[in-house]
Amino acid sequence: MTSTLIITGSPSSSSRTLRLATAVSERLGRLGLDSALLDLRTLPAEDLLHARADAPGIKAATDQLAAARGVVIVTPVYKAAYSGLLKTFLDLLPQFGLRDKVVLPLAMGGTPAHVLSIDYALRPVLSSLDPLHTVAGLFLLDKQVVLHENGSFEIDQDLSQKLDGITSVFADALARAAHPVRK
Repeated sequence: MTSTLIITGSPSSSSRTLRLATAVSERLGRLGLDSALLDLRTLPAEDLLHARADAPGIKAATDQLAAARGVVIVTPVYKAAYSGLLKTFLDLLPQFGLRDKVVLPLAMGGTPAHVLSIDYALRPVLSSLDPLHTVAGLFLLDKQVVLHENGSFEIDQDLSQKLDGITSVFADALARAAHPVRK
């Protein structure tokens, strides 16, 4: 069983958020956690838009989420909020779709003006799905993730350190959730 599911909510095939998700997966691996990637862009659009939760592709995605202990949400910021693609997927989840899960929200936008998008747009929706714990999260400027023509990417050194820190906090929260303190 995969302990962590990384969900990317960008509709773009050349997205920085997908590269960021890859970087998070590598960091989790170094911390001894396995992860799988769910790129929402690859799900059948018609099934998403018509809320066909029982469609094979959607069902497989929601089953993958149900099996995970930890969830990392990686989304671009559009109009001061998370992507519509992510919203459409989250709307398909059952009322308590994140129950007993540790969640790490990551958002990437073009301006520091959107830094509160995690707290004011994404966190309330995630909270409504009843996660065990939601880690503080991290907002990143898209200029801090540089895409090269050959498909490789670089993460700004300062951002890389912050990403290491928040990934460690997430891993620690997962460990605490797996071994709760008994009184």
